[in-house]
Order: sequence, then C-alpha cells, then structure tokens
Amino acid sequence: VSFTLTNSTISTSSCIIANHASAGTSAAYQINADTLAAGSCKINIRNISGGALSEAIVLNFIVLGMTIA
Repeated sequence: VSFTLTNSTISTSSCIIANHASAGTSAAYQINADTLAAGSCKINIRNISGGALSEAIVLNFIVLGMTIA
C-alpha cells in the first residue's frame, strides 16, 4: 500500500527515514519513502511476512534536510 505524507519540512533533497513503530506483526513490513516533492513524499508499505495481513500499524518518520551550496 502507498500513501502521500504531507509535511512542510520535506524538500526534494530531504532524506526520509520511516519505520514500523507499534501495533501489528513485528518484522512483517518493509517501509520506504520515495517521490520527494516540496512538502510531500510517498510512503510505501509492503507485507513481507508471506501471510495475509490487514493490520493498522503505527509508523514513525523523520525528515533530514540537506542544503546544497
């Protein structure tokens, strides 16, 4: 599943780190961010457990900004 994360600190040169914080099956999900834009990015969540899951998981994320001179 994918969704758009909106956050005013995200830029095209940001680094987004996201992880599974709580709820649901531990180590069952692969989470990454892509499609960076000014103010948003896409978060992708993939079930890697091999079983059918339909859990409402909680995510943590951090936005690391980079200034290019």
